[in-house]
Amino acid sequence: MARAVSTRHLTLGLLTQQPMSGYDIKRFLKSLSWMIDSPSFSSIYPTLRALREDGLVTVEVAPRQGKSPRKIYTITEAGRQVLGEWMDQPVAPGASLRTFVMRLILASNFSHTGLIAHLHQRRSQVAAHHATLKRIAEALDGTMDSGQRLAFGYGLTLATAELAWLDSTLEQLSQQPLPVEVVKDGSVIPTV
Repeated sequence: MARAVSTRHLTLGLLTQQPMSGYDIKRFLKSLSWMIDSPSFSSIYPTLRALREDGLVTVEVAPRQGKSPRKIYTITEAGRQVLGEWMDQPVAPGASLRTFVMRLILASNFSHTGLIAHLHQRRSQVAAHHATLKRIAEALDGTMDSGQRLAFGYGLTLATAELAWLDSTLEQLSQQPLPVEVVKDGSVIPTV
């Protein structure tokens, strides 16, 4: 089972999209901070240094006139392999919404079937939470104060909305043709 998304794996995943500086990574994550509580600058740079030491990224120093040089990080083949192995692991049961969203950011690193499996896993978790909230709310209906009623109503509304999004997204993905790969002998095989 994959642990929660680490800064290490998130950084590798972002670097599969394009080479980036530490500042670029932090700026991107900050734009999503209301959903994922983005890592601090103090954790990004040690992570990049450790990834470089482990041979998972390379760094190119780009001089800039009148400014400090900019370090641009690029993922290596070894980094892609480590990320791929991690992405293939299912998320631990009960993973947080933050973990789910952070893995969604890395969705381009999933195979088609891997992404569908990830979404189905989340759907099962949300459906179970929804059922539990509904059962408790019904059992406590006459005894809840206004704050509890608001909290249960909020939780049920969020779970209902997320289930609707998951169902819609899974339907869209099921209608997409599988990506194909042309192999050396010219044959075409679907990639899963």
